[in-house]
Amino acid sequence: MDLRKLKTLIDLVSDSNVSELEITEAEGKVRIVKSSPQAAPMAMNAVQYAAAPAVAAASAAPVAVAETLAAEPVVAAGHTVKSPMVGTFYRSSSPGAASFVEIGSEVKEGDTLCIIEAMKILNEIEADKSGKVSQILCENGQAVEYGQPMFIIE
Repeated sequence: MDLRKLKTLIDLVSDSNVSELEITEAEGKVRIVKSSPQAAPMAMNAVQYAAAPAVAAASAAPVAVAETLAAEPVVAAGHTVKSPMVGTFYRSSSPGAASFVEIGSEVKEGDTLCIIEAMKILNEIEADKSGKVSQILCENGQAVEYGQPMFIIE
């Protein structure tokens, strides 16, 4: 895969709502992951390129590869609130509003913890246990999967 095509793919991912793109061709496999703004001081896209063995042996020019491995968050003991759906995680009701909860916030069963937007519908996610929020495992605007841990309540 030539560098112009790779640059075009990176630009498409950074300009869209897509958080991850993986393409497999005869020459190899490219995976582009949009990084979160707090993960690195500069906005960067992580690119992983794994060439097929036959192509790697035939290639005379070295290719620079930027790899970033996302570490799994350390989950503390306590009750885990998991995402009930696939969508986009939001900590507040609007961009300028205060977050529903912060680390250390006391919550009661039924209190709103966050909003998950799915198919243009905003779904309030409520605490299913009373306690203190000890960890927030998702970033604002991050895509979440079904069953993904979002909060730890002690």
